[in-house]
Amino acid sequence: MAETQPPGQPATKNHLLAALPKDVFARIAPHLELIPMRLGEVLYESDKKMPYVYFPTSAIVSLHYVMENGASAEISGVGNEGVLGIALFMGGNTTPSLATVHTSGWGYRLKGALLMEEFNQAGPMMRLLLRYTQALLTQISQTAVCNRHHSIEQQLCRWLLLILDRLPTNELTITQELIASMLGVRREGITEAAGNLQRAGLISYRRGHITVVDRVRLGNSQKIPHTNFLTILFKIDICYKHNLTHRNLEHDPYI
Repeated sequence: MAETQPPGQPATKNHLLAALPKDVFARIAPHLELIPMRLGEVLYESDKKMPYVYFPTSAIVSLHYVMENGASAEISGVGNEGVLGIALFMGGNTTPSLATVHTSGWGYRLKGALLMEEFNQAGPMMRLLLRYTQALLTQISQTAVCNRHHSIEQQLCRWLLLILDRLPTNELTITQELIASMLGVRREGITEAAGNLQRAGLISYRRGHITVVDRVRLGNSQKIPHTNFLTILFKIDICYKHNLTHRNLEHDPYI
């Protein structure tokens, strides 16, 4: 582990790492490397080998699917609730998606080979990662449905709420161009949607900065079910904090 680190960035700030039993965490802790995750940094490229897995603590990483013509859209995000690099323990060394940092911060990385050593013991690490993968696939499925059936304004609201679930504040530093790229829509559509939300008093927007003024109204105004942005993370928390702490994993009926 890195010898020095910024205040407030212990490895256990990542919910997955925090949920590991003490003995499992003690085995991997010496190999966790604290790294800065800078805005726009590419952590994985499509169809390239994945030597590391990443556990964000304050950064948020966007997973994009890139088309042959270069167009792309976000299929999911990973923050301090999860891990980046599920392809490694799901049976592959590459991924078709592109992983880029869209909210700068910090995180820990671990060599993929070390993660697989622990995963292959078929113990708590394996169960935890499979639970997380199920939740991530649910989020990806809901994103696909939202992108097909919701307006750009609804998509923007859902995206903002998902980001806020992973941030300690209601302010985001991001441009309309980047949001448009995330959602796979034209920038003009984001400009119009953000303007409507600002006039309604739900957000405050200035170039490169968005502040959510009223989170509850933001969701209710677009009739976005809470399951679209809260339930997934809530279920993850239940799995981590309840199932892995208070259950005997060898007799877990939910595995």
